[in-house]
Amino acid sequence: MADARPRRPARPREEVFATARAAIAEHGLARLTMAGLGKQLQMSAGHLLYYFGSKDQLLLETLRWSEDQLGARRHAALTDTARDVLARLSEYTRLYLPEGPGDPRWILWVEVWGRSPAGEELRQGQLEIEAPWDTDLVALLEEGAATGRFTAGNAAERAAQIRALLDGLAVPLALGLPGADRVRALHLAESALGTLLGTKD
Repeated sequence: MADARPRRPARPREEVFATARAAIAEHGLARLTMAGLGKQLQMSAGHLLYYFGSKDQLLLETLRWSEDQLGARRHAALTDTARDVLARLSEYTRLYLPEGPGDPRWILWVEVWGRSPAGEELRQGQLEIEAPWDTDLVALLEEGAATGRFTAGNAAERAAQIRALLDGLAVPLALGLPGADRVRALHLAESALGTLLGTKD
């Protein structure tokens, strides 16, 4: 005899990712259980494992979803050629840095970085998710040099330096370490970028 009980519909993936991002930001991946996340979503742990396979894969896919959300805003801001390239570089910096301590997007990054040395899948996924940030920055730097707003230089090398600088400012801010402050981080980034790029007003 067929089971007459109505089946609970699967939660939309966006809801799963949003709930997972909030849970990881609040408790960290180590304390997150599939059973606990499933309970929040009214899904079974088995259902979650069927879709994601492991907590690491859930982390990676949640980060990818989170970055896709921001990616559309970043692309729109950086390709708006009606705005000066310096203004777009400043917008890139504002989008890159955490909003403040405990920023869920950045807590996901910290979790991925901490776990990726032990897993090739995480390392590869991390590089794929980071790539659009690098591509957009290189394009911006090449435009700035071509239009004379920045001094000439190797755009790929400069992009690597800038992202290292921003990461160094972002992690203490995301973790809420003493002395880390978004306004100060933005000021330090602007100052360092002006020196590195030889910006011309």
